[in-house]
Amino acid sequence: MNRRLLFFLLCILNVTAYAQEEDYSVEYAETIKASDLKKHLSIIASDEYEGRETGEKGQKMAAEYISKHFKGLGLEGPVDNKNPYYQPFSLNKSYWNEVSISTPNKNLTYLEDFFIYGNFNYDHTKMQTVFAGYGIDEDKYTDYEGLDVEGKAVLVLMDEPKNADGTYVISGSEKSSEMGSTNYKIKTAGDKGAAAIVFVYTDKEEFSNRLNLFKPYLQKPSLSMNSSGEGKMGLFFTNSDGGAAMLGTSSKKFDKTLKKDITKGIEKVKGFTSEIELTAMKKAEDVTTENVLGFMEGTDLKDEILVVTAHYDHIGKTDTIINNGADDDGSGTVTVLEIAEAFATAKKNGVAPRRSILFMTVTGEEKGLLGSKYYSEHPVFPLENTITDLNIDMVGRVDEKHADNPNYIYIIGSDMLSSDLHNLHETVAKKYSPDVELDYEYNSDNDPNRFYYRSDHYNFAKHGIPVIFYFNGTHPDYHRPTDTVDKIEFAKMEKVARLIFHTAWELANTDERPVVDKADQE
Repeated sequence: MNRRLLFFLLCILNVTAYAQEEDYSVEYAETIKASDLKKHLSIIASDEYEGRETGEKGQKMAAEYISKHFKGLGLEGPVDNKNPYYQPFSLNKSYWNEVSISTPNKNLTYLEDFFIYGNFNYDHTKMQTVFAGYGIDEDKYTDYEGLDVEGKAVLVLMDEPKNADGTYVISGSEKSSEMGSTNYKIKTAGDKGAAAIVFVYTDKEEFSNRLNLFKPYLQKPSLSMNSSGEGKMGLFFTNSDGGAAMLGTSSKKFDKTLKKDITKGIEKVKGFTSEIELTAMKKAEDVTTENVLGFMEGTDLKDEILVVTAHYDHIGKTDTIINNGADDDGSGTVTVLEIAEAFATAKKNGVAPRRSILFMTVTGEEKGLLGSKYYSEHPVFPLENTITDLNIDMVGRVDEKHADNPNYIYIIGSDMLSSDLHNLHETVAKKYSPDVELDYEYNSDNDPNRFYYRSDHYNFAKHGIPVIFYFNGTHPDYHRPTDTVDKIEFAKMEKVARLIFHTAWELANTDERPVVDKADQE
């Protein structure tokens, strides 16, 4: 047989095999149905599950439901635990027991005059206050020149300075800079030795809106992996009246100063200083929660792992009102269940994936990506063998931008680490889901929403593992009791779930894993 004929026959065989594999993908993708997604979601997003608050009864019920589903599919429980589908871990559950700010002329009331954020403790701690303008310290502009803030409470204004024409001083344009962010100001104050930082809203209505937004959460216990608040810098938020009291001046005088151009130097405001007494005491206890894992072993590439994730926790109750979390992230959770079932059906029919797949629903996302953080620091399978994480967080609704075309999904992170992953996903989408629009609006390190950093994929990305985050955008029901099953677009959700399945199928069966050719931008 001559070489040309041999090459031709090999090509025919390869094309035939690939076509057969494609047919399998389509066949099993079609087992993912809107009716099944609705069936699962109607259970875990029901009132019976009480909003799936991490560590609470409803979260435990959801964990049991998911683990039984995985077991019923024939997936393995890969964890060395009494229940091998559970990866348990402990969190510190804490709540504010005593909070107050005393000033020489006025005692400020918690959740009326101010609110707090973070993990710290002050036991009737006295400290001097100092006003540092916008809290910015750069070569081009500084509020800290000649200012000693060591061991003091630093008061800074929200936002950043503007010129008379409305442009920003730092950027020289209508675009704000990172120096206006709270993170920048916290780091700057901390580097200079401040003991606490107080953010002052000059717009009292804006402060009131913020307070009302955070109040329900601040009245509930918080969860963290760090059991101690010692040594942490306290974060306080108040309006100009509260700021004036903490600086030992009148509201009228303080407001008058803020209307002046304080961007030309700190001299005008150096006189604002006083002594306050901060009290912020927490009570704490340990609570156990669990990630839920279902594992499917692959064939010839079984040592390499594809991970498919969603978080199954939500925010529980607001007083007695249940936040069902149908979209956030019941939609992602049941999508994982259906994708797992499609792969399990294929394997039972003799079509196993080449790579292994870990289907994982994580807990504690709403508390700071805690479940995925725990897994990334205590992986069941080596992270170096993990080829990609496909993370599904809110895929059941339609945002205002796409009201006229519900068949879309925001894609975030696909090209942040790997060109291969991005190109593979684009190819898969065009081939199998041409009617689903891939929207990359939030796929940017400059996205002011910072969505890339706000869901569980990021705890894989920061370890150099390529990721794709599937997201439908926010809506008025986000984190509200009105995020209910009746508002889910199941037909749209089915299409997105099938797209993710096809992507997972390709990743699990392709010859080469996605190459990491880009640096993560943290």
